[in-house]
Amino acid sequence: MRCLALTLLLLIPAVAACTDREAQAAQDAAMMAQDPVVARALNDPLMTDPDLASRNEANALIGFADSSALPTFAATTSAAQAAREAGRLELLEGGAIPDLPLPGTDARGKALGPMASPADLIAALGAPASCARQLDQNFTYAADLPPVASIMPHGMVLQAGGADTQICGIRIVRYQTAAAIEDVLEYHNAQAVRAGLRSLRYKTPEDIIAASGARDETLVVHARKPAKGLTSVDLLYRAP
Repeated sequence: MRCLALTLLLLIPAVAACTDREAQAAQDAAMMAQDPVVARALNDPLMTDPDLASRNEANALIGFADSSALPTFAATTSAAQAAREAGRLELLEGGAIPDLPLPGTDARGKALGPMASPADLIAALGAPASCARQLDQNFTYAADLPPVASIMPHGMVLQAGGADTQICGIRIVRYQTAAAIEDVLEYHNAQAVRAGLRSLRYKTPEDIIAASGARDETLVVHARKPAKGLTSVDLLYRAP
C-alpha cells in the first residue's frame, strides 16, 4: 500500500507538468494565430540548416520562396475594396486617372514570381546583364522609391532590393495587396503616365505594365493571383 501511495505521489508532479506544457502550447498557438510575424520568427528554421542553402545566394535578390507565415491580412472582399478605394483616392489627388490601355497582343518576356533569378529581373528591365551582380537585398530600398515606382496603398512588402551604381540605378520590390489585378495595373499605369513614361499593357505571360521614358528610365510591373488570394506584385524600376 505504501508503495502505491509513493507511486501516486510521484505521478502527480508529472501530470501537472504535462498540463502546464499543454496550456503553454495552447497559449503560444493562440498568440501565433493572431500574429503571423511572430509565428515566422518563432518557427523559422535555423540559418545553419543546410536545407536553407536556397535562402541566400550571395547577393542574389530573389533566393527563396515567400514565407508560409504570410500574409498578415485576409484576402476578403472588403479588404480588396478598401485597397482599391485608397489607391484611387491617391490617384484622384493628381487629377483624372489615365485610362488603362488595352492589352497588347505580343508576349512580353518571362513570367517572374518568387523564384525569378536576378538575371530574369534585369532582363525584364532591359538593363545591362552585369547589373545582376550588383543587386543587394535590403528592405531599405522599398523606402527609397520615386513617385513613379510607388507601392500601391495597403500593399505589404515581402522583399526589396536594388543597386546604386552609375549604370545600375535599380529598385526591385515584391509586395502583396488585397486589391484586384485590374486595380493594381490601373494604379501603376497612372503613375507611369504622369511621370511622362510611355505605358503599355500585356496579358501574357502574365498581367504586365511596361513603361519607358527618356534616358532608359523604365518601370515594369508584373501582377498575379497566388493561392492565398492576394495579388502578388513584382515592381521593377530603373532610374534614368
